[in-house]
Amino acid sequence: MQSNKLRMAIRATAAIAVLGMAGPASAVSFDAGGWDTSVYGYARLNASYDIDEDVSSATRSFDYNAINVGAAEDNEATGSFGADAFQSRIGVKTTSPEGLTVNIEGDFRGSGGGSVRLRHAYGSYKGVLAGQTWSNFTSFVGNTGTLDFDSLPGAAGYQSRTAQLRYTTGPLSISLEDPKASISGKDVVTFAGTQIATDVDGKPIYVGRITTNLKTSQEISLPAITARIQDSAGGLNYSAAVLAQQLGYDTGTADDTAFGYATFVAANMALSDMITIQGSLSYTDGASSYLYRAGAMSGYVDANDDMDTISGYGGTIGASLNLGGGSSVNIGYGMTQVDLDDAFDAGAVKATDAESISAVMANYKWTPVKNVMMGVEYQYGMKEAQNGDDGDASRLLFAAQYNF
Repeated sequence: MQSNKLRMAIRATAAIAVLGMAGPASAVSFDAGGWDTSVYGYARLNASYDIDEDVSSATRSFDYNAINVGAAEDNEATGSFGADAFQSRIGVKTTSPEGLTVNIEGDFRGSGGGSVRLRHAYGSYKGVLAGQTWSNFTSFVGNTGTLDFDSLPGAAGYQSRTAQLRYTTGPLSISLEDPKASISGKDVVTFAGTQIATDVDGKPIYVGRITTNLKTSQEISLPAITARIQDSAGGLNYSAAVLAQQLGYDTGTADDTAFGYATFVAANMALSDMITIQGSLSYTDGASSYLYRAGAMSGYVDANDDMDTISGYGGTIGASLNLGGGSSVNIGYGMTQVDLDDAFDAGAVKATDAESISAVMANYKWTPVKNVMMGVEYQYGMKEAQNGDDGDASRLLFAAQYNF
């Protein structure tokens, strides 16, 4: 009986997260003109202590790009503390008598922390969803519970929210989404005589889309297309997905396109009433933005004006131990690896760009009273650059969350 309850809880948690309705079960619910409405959210404190290097972002996420490599690894400032409440959020979900659901949710992690950020804003009816919510190329069933809001590198899919049109029938979901692609290369469009985007070495970077009065030469003419299956069989919960997107550029005198794709599998299994194991595997080619926390370009323009793609892979593995009484211990490992050698030879990336990122973590969570969660987490991160230089860093994170 306890095993069945545990499996049901895991499935419910995963389903809620994927649909973008991650409000606590204790949400304040009421009837508003026949609409079943709930207001939910939480207030949260995150406090970090970076032991041997300053690697926590303004929102207390572990910033793997901040890990020093090479000679810089030998002379680092140690012992850095920081705290914030930016992760705190509030949301409203309402369902009409006819079955139409609308969800709007925000937090305060925008612009590096302190400003309101839109997380979810969508409507759904009879399997059709339109708006912004978790990318369909995302699954949480293989994730190990971390206190770090941004979790481990290599988690399944995009692990964030995007604008989309989605249709779900049974365990299958397909979607058209705003694509997440970035390319680098040797050419760039200028605006009013000014080069638009360069890296620290002066090489152009195409970061896509149109900003105010500025346009890079990256061209995105098609949406990303995704398909995902998520289901369960006995004690196994699993998910698998594929994604395809277009990469391209057009300077007016030169242009080219290529297609990128990504795929992942993720699963968890309850081995007993106390122990659950989970993990995921991912592969991308021309879609590094969907290789979670890899930090790499999806493609680049070479010296012959050809659009080339960058490939990579990643994965996670973890275990969770339910101690009872609202307490648990979680341990996990995650990693990503991208192939930057050809892009470096083409002058599209730097020798110090991250080629491999990995992390291991362990945490303890407890619930001293209903609707309150507290926890402490140790995380150790590693980075290897394209030129082979490497570095590491470690930190402690404390969290206190009060749900409503």
